[in-house]
Amino acid sequence: MERPTASVPGAQAIARAALLLRLVSAAGMTGKGLRELAADAGLTRTTAHRLLSALRAEGLVDQDDRTARWLAGPELFLMGAAAAPRYDITHIAADIVRSLAVKTEESAFLSVRRGDETVCLVREEGSFPIRSFVLSEGVRFPLGVASAGLAILSFLPQGDVDAYLDLHPDLPGRWGGAHDAAALQMRIAETRDRGYAVNPGLIVPGSWGIGAAVFDHAGHPSWALSLTGVEFRFGPDRLADLGRLLLAHAHQLTTRVQAARRA
Repeated sequence: MERPTASVPGAQAIARAALLLRLVSAAGMTGKGLRELAADAGLTRTTAHRLLSALRAEGLVDQDDRTARWLAGPELFLMGAAAAPRYDITHIAADIVRSLAVKTEESAFLSVRRGDETVCLVREEGSFPIRSFVLSEGVRFPLGVASAGLAILSFLPQGDVDAYLDLHPDLPGRWGGAHDAAALQMRIAETRDRGYAVNPGLIVPGSWGIGAAVFDHAGHPSWALSLTGVEFRFGPDRLADLGRLLLAHAHQLTTRVQAARRA
């Protein structure tokens, strides 16, 4: 959870540009306007525009001529393709995510931990006609907010959990009082006891989610499988069944990931 320091020349500019890249990529195909990007990044519009223009010159972002919204650029695709063989597990996870959606009829997801956030990599729609659209490919949430991030956070060493919460006192201000340190520590304990995380409509009222961690070869929670749906589909009896099914799929994916690393 290290952060760039002022002692490293250019670190602040790089950190700001990287934050803008993450915000633009998280916006997906709709993109984001300058005003919104500047506000989300905590930058003035002048600074944000200067950085975005420099990133556009390098092909890392693009700007829609009609809407003026900023989007991910072609160089990000090429960089992602080069990095995929080392970091991407979607090729061994796709059928597991699909199986989870088919068996539960809910929307199923694969997310990856990236620093203090989770990023959704895969979304597979279930057959139930009423769906939740809180999560889709490229969407980021801080650890502990969405069910995938809560599942990952819960199975980090307690020292890492405490350090994360100390580093992010802004969570309740951004996501509501249910995300203060005491409330999160309680949900973390419940997740460890239960084996999977539950988000009872804390992001969007009425939209529930459950998540289970997927572990790498070293036993670190690096990914998560999750399900989202409307509240009445996550009643106590069905929730337990969904949780068991989710854990079974997460265990299957963990086994595949670890076997692939040994091969």
